Amino acid sequence: MTVLGAIIAGGAARRFGADKAAALLGGRALIDHVIDALSPQVDALIIAGREWDGYLSVDDYPFRCGPLSGLCAALRWANSQGHDHVLASGCDVLPLPSDLLSCLMGDGPAVVAGQRLLGLWPSRLAERLEAHIVDQGDHSLRHWAEISGAREVASSVTLHNMNTAEDLAQYGARAAQISLL
Repeated sequence: MTVLGAIIAGGAARRFGADKAAALLGGRALIDHVIDALSPQVDALIIAGREWDGYLSVDDYPFRCGPLSGLCAALRWANSQGHDHVLASGCDVLPLPSDLLSCLMGDGPAVVAGQRLLGLWPSRLAERLEAHIVDQGDHSLRHWAEISGAREVASSVTLHNMNTAEDLAQYGARAAQISLL
């Protein structure tokens, strides 16, 4: 079994107010922290929805409709390259568990409870997700997880989603106190 890692990093980051992926945490871009955590768990890594120096990027597909189109692009790329699964994460969730892949392994798709973008998806779902995006008005990850039958798995660590600059500052202050950075 081969696993493609995909960091979903498109979007306007309206709530954040700036380029979320490039926002600094401990002197490094937020997306670089996610890259470091995801890379050891996968066979290859792509960035969906934007370009990031040193990494292959894929455009959202079939059109921009939020994280679901980044996931669809990743599933299509994985399928075309012979990867069996996609281990997906947003560019704004930390700390990623070092055992994320093994925790999500099992039958069918699986997502981390409360963080539906953080999941393991069989690449064979690419066409089904594309049809869902084109045919459905609900482009939420919640709805896709439900209809795809994704299992919810508890995280082994407390995850933090950096939706705003304040979220990032608070996480950075806590992480510095306990030497996570």
